[in-house]
Amino acid sequence: MRHNNRAATAPWIRTRLRTAPGAAAALAVLVLVTAFLAAAFPRAVDAYETKGLRHDILSADASRSVLEVARPQPGLELPQKQRDAEVRSPELTRVGGGLLKALPAPLHADTSSVASGVRTTKPVLADEPWLPRPDAIPPRLSYVAQSGLKEHATLASGAWPTTPREVTSDSRQVQGAVTEETAAELKVKVGATVELLTAAQEPITVTITGIVAPRDPRGSYWSADPLLRTPSLVPDPEAPFPVYYWTGTVLLAEDAGPALLSTATDPVLFWRIPPDPAGLTGPDGARLTSVIASLESGPGLLKVRETAGDTAVFATGLGHIVEANARMRDAISPVIAVAALGIGSVAAVVLLMTGALIAARRRSELALMRSRGGSLRGIGGRLLAETAVTVLPASALGLLLAVLAVGEGRWWPGALAAAGVGLLVCVALPLRTTLQHIRPTLHGAREDMVSARPSRRRTVAELTLLVLAVGAVTALRRRGTSSDGGTDLLVSAAPVLVALIAALVLVRLYPLPLRLATRPMARLRGAIGFLSLARAGRSSAGGALPLLALLLALATAAFGGSVIAGIGDARDDAALASIGADARISGVSERTTLPDELVSAVRDLDGVRGAAPLRIEHSVALPEAVAGDGGANGNGAGTDTSTGTGGGSAEDVGAAAMVGVDPARYAELARATGLPAFPAARLKATGPSAPLPGGTESGPERVLPAIASPAVAARLGKEPQALDTLSGNFKVQVVGTTPRVASVSTTNFLIVNSAALEQRAPTTLLLTGAPDAGKLHAAVEGSGKEYAVQLRSEERARYVNTPMQAGAERIYLAAVAAGAGYALLAVLLSLLQTAPERRTLLARLRTMGLTTGQGRRLLAFEATPQALLAAGGGLFTGWATIALLSPGVDLVPLALAGVAGSDTSPVLLRTDLWSLGLPAAGVVALAAAVAGVQAWWASRRGSITELRAGDSR
Repeated sequence: MRHNNRAATAPWIRTRLRTAPGAAAALAVLVLVTAFLAAAFPRAVDAYETKGLRHDILSADASRSVLEVARPQPGLELPQKQRDAEVRSPELTRVGGGLLKALPAPLHADTSSVASGVRTTKPVLADEPWLPRPDAIPPRLSYVAQSGLKEHATLASGAWPTTPREVTSDSRQVQGAVTEETAAELKVKVGATVELLTAAQEPITVTITGIVAPRDPRGSYWSADPLLRTPSLVPDPEAPFPVYYWTGTVLLAEDAGPALLSTATDPVLFWRIPPDPAGLTGPDGARLTSVIASLESGPGLLKVRETAGDTAVFATGLGHIVEANARMRDAISPVIAVAALGIGSVAAVVLLMTGALIAARRRSELALMRSRGGSLRGIGGRLLAETAVTVLPASALGLLLAVLAVGEGRWWPGALAAAGVGLLVCVALPLRTTLQHIRPTLHGAREDMVSARPSRRRTVAELTLLVLAVGAVTALRRRGTSSDGGTDLLVSAAPVLVALIAALVLVRLYPLPLRLATRPMARLRGAIGFLSLARAGRSSAGGALPLLALLLALATAAFGGSVIAGIGDARDDAALASIGADARISGVSERTTLPDELVSAVRDLDGVRGAAPLRIEHSVALPEAVAGDGGANGNGAGTDTSTGTGGGSAEDVGAAAMVGVDPARYAELARATGLPAFPAARLKATGPSAPLPGGTESGPERVLPAIASPAVAARLGKEPQALDTLSGNFKVQVVGTTPRVASVSTTNFLIVNSAALEQRAPTTLLLTGAPDAGKLHAAVEGSGKEYAVQLRSEERARYVNTPMQAGAERIYLAAVAAGAGYALLAVLLSLLQTAPERRTLLARLRTMGLTTGQGRRLLAFEATPQALLAAGGGLFTGWATIALLSPGVDLVPLALAGVAGSDTSPVLLRTDLWSLGLPAAGVVALAAAVAGVQAWWASRRGSITELRAGDSR
């Protein structure tokens, strides 16, 4: 019998996990969080792009988004029965079903709102005497026989239009209906009749049998052609002066289409197919554009004509909607890429720091194994297996949490990102650990950054990286940051490049101030200063890797914070430019003036700090430009006098807005709203421009001083110029320029003293302060319905984020939070790497008489140089990144896109001091806090307990 006398061996992985469960759990949590962020980012981008595309399609007018296939009426060479059959419901429904099946992916139809029928393309004059004639011009009506009327409307009065007998081209009596809005505006009643002439001038009597109410007035059935729902008062293009007439639509019975074939209205057959964006995703945008182009004039159109006829045409505005969405996505993507690449680099560096910390803690253990014959392959394999058992489940769990947290998005980009995190940790940790033990080494001398001299290989590697980074930044600075399309990785990597340069340079320069500071400290009587500087110089916590992580995190946080702050500032500025102050009261029409009682009542409301009455006249005709005159002198309102900001050259400015102000009150308003300083003294009404007595007419010889926009000043010149206005006839002489005025959005304007005008009653009242919105609305409504109130806060609320804007902002907020978190983690990891040495040092020094307070100061002073180095480098890196990228970053797509009437001038990125300074200050504060906690914890353990744990060098 054979006996196996070999001792049983415990599995390596189980033993290691039981020996250090805390380290394994900490690594798993770090990998879990990093994998979650890495997998959630592409899914979040897909989610907001998907929601943005669907939102843009759903919120667009149905007249733009609907897909319409149309073809002319059947040819006259065909038999009458065949022509009539082709425009009846069965044939139209059959063709519509074929068109739905022919729609290529990713286009999908909203089948509940599909409509087909026959409609006239030329409006017909309606001579019935009971129809309204605003300017003695009879209305013009269109006629449509459209399917699905009963499904999309309710009967308000009368009966549904029907076809008691089969309608043909020879029919001369049909039934129809109109909507409630059409009936109200055109005075249509149930039982009324309208005559429609045939091409042979024979009358077709259309009897209005019912009035219907749309179930979904904004749906595509009624909004694809708004005249179906609402009549319109339109100008007559043939009249020599402005006159208007009504136009509307009569809804014929569904099968009454053949009657229109006998008219001279050029009837067409149509199929309206509203798109269903529920199945679309963000990446489908490019395919959707290609498919629409094919349907409009490509292979897709040939398939449409196979179903609808050889003369069918396809028309839609959906392509323009998708292209606008793509432009916004392309404008937002480079800004998001900066945050993604920055946070991704920080996470990678922190993971490498974690591996370095674990390798340092296990250096003695692995050195012993190596000295006893352990092979690098065997050691590396065991480390890989040990790491994979912890890391791979954490990566998979992070991916699962990302899928659950962000429900919409492609799965494979997130899976690749999470797998990349796991692979990085699984490879980096064994590789970093085994490379340190290629040769068995004895215990070496302590590291000292002050006296250490880096190897030549390290010097060459650092110089190579430095040259490459400097070259990339130089190329980026020379060619600019704007990209013609897509995301430029060189632009997105700007924070990484700047941080790499700063880290390599600062690590090399860091020992110099320590050497200079150590010498005078050595001469002092106290030992704390000298010991702290000596420890700071010997610590490995100030290496390039921890510093690079801190600089990257601080730069990304500063850039993200500046983007978020810039979005808020842009919206605040746009709201102020639109309203002019905190509140604005004006008439519903341009010539409506505000009564004195209203002005006094509003001025006395609680919260109103200032009130500036203005008299505004738009489109005041200007005289011809003065040849060879440079405009007003440069002593204007302390602002730019160039014509570039004034909206064009002097020859292009034919009209301007005239604003009459009270100079003193307007100057206060300008100071309160942050406008350029207003020189109220230059508009002082004295001499010929003194205020007119009541009832006195203004003479054309009066010359009023005026402050104008640069373009208007260039057109008027330096000499007095005559103006004819509703406020009187007078001359103006430009005495200064200013680029903005707090009352009108146009860039062409001139400002005069309202006291010198013949008609000086204000048309607008601007308020500063925080008045109660309810009381303000009540005060204005009490004066009549002809006055309106606009609040700056309400205008600011108009800039509601679209899904794409909101998603991009959330990603940036997450980037700032993640950057701050990784920065704090980098500080903790760098301090934890040398924590055993600190505890042993304090224990030894306490045996020599060091007090607890001195121990705290020692650790705080030791951490201060490294924290100050990181904070100062972070400030520089953040500022340099913003300065490098700001020329090519326009925040308009993030801040103002999608808001009608908003100012779309470029909004450049500016440095936000809070975003730049707070993270850097947090690094210093955290380093001091960790040093204090370490000193407190070491004092609790006691010197004997700490020294028994082993002599940690």
